[in-house]
Amino acid sequence: MRALITGITGQDGSYLAELLLAKGYDVHGIIRRASSFNTERIDHLYHDRHEAGASLALHYGDLSDGTGMRRIIGEVQPDEIYHLGAQSHVRVSFDQPEYTGDVVALGSLRLFESVRDYCDRSSKQVKVYQAGSSEMFGATDPPQNESSPFHPRSPYAVGKVAAHWYAINYRESYNMFIANGILFNHESPRRGETFVTRKITRAVGRIKLGLQAKLYMGNLVAKRDWGFAGDYVEAMWLMLQQPKPDDYVVATGEAHSVEEFVELAFQSVGLDWHKYVAIDPKYYRPAEVDFLQGDAAKARRVLGWQPRVSFEQLVQMMVKSDLELARREQTLSDAGYAIAAGI
Repeated sequence: MRALITGITGQDGSYLAELLLAKGYDVHGIIRRASSFNTERIDHLYHDRHEAGASLALHYGDLSDGTGMRRIIGEVQPDEIYHLGAQSHVRVSFDQPEYTGDVVALGSLRLFESVRDYCDRSSKQVKVYQAGSSEMFGATDPPQNESSPFHPRSPYAVGKVAAHWYAINYRESYNMFIANGILFNHESPRRGETFVTRKITRAVGRIKLGLQAKLYMGNLVAKRDWGFAGDYVEAMWLMLQQPKPDDYVVATGEAHSVEEFVELAFQSVGLDWHKYVAIDPKYYRPAEVDFLQGDAAKARRVLGWQPRVSFEQLVQMMVKSDLELARREQTLSDAGYAIAAGI
């Protein structure tokens, strides 16, 4: 089996690549060209294609370039495509709404059209996974499931709603296999440091070692359904193993406030969070999403999927990883100070 992953360098892409490689897939990923390396999350998986046994290949491309997408799909000839690529930061989407809409909504449309064109020319069916988001529900009352109405509260969420309906339209119009995964918040030590959970655990490690004095936060009362990204990518794969494409909510079914996350993270290193956390209004969104809690009964029933990592285990996993990162940072800082002092 051959899989193509957009957004392979992100958190989900790296865990998914690991999963597919372990299952014996030939994995291809699309990466954007940058002046600095941006493959840190998958460096441990990559081997030069000239080496025996190499099963991961990377291709330069961008969701804003439909012609490039067609070329890559034609070259790779995938059996499955996992569409994870996006401008996925909700707060940033308010600052870059046009770019976010182009990549998240129209980027998905470009991909679906490229797949349709390839399938027509090759007479081959390609199964596609479309990455949705719990942010699409926005102001909808919890718990949210596949039948809940969408009420997006950010440009990112609006783009994801558009991509979701593009997927359904192409599924119904052209008989394409496109599965929508509506994933609630999923985190890990590989989460980007600007996302709130990783921002918290990164700060906890640095504060514990005296490398940082304060953690500045926004809305602490917002509630989210948090799971482990490594569990959620398995649900993505399971969706494409079904006989027919469908829409699935993937969630733990539990909701916790940002304050609970903060408290547990600081508590795990023996610190009182009240002494270190301050509120900065600039971190509030123009339109807040107060309460997201998923009902994943369908995914459990149809896919046989269920989360393995609990909320408490997730927080502790992330803090442990970032505490080790802070120790390395401290070692380098101490070494640099010693060298400077010696000079």
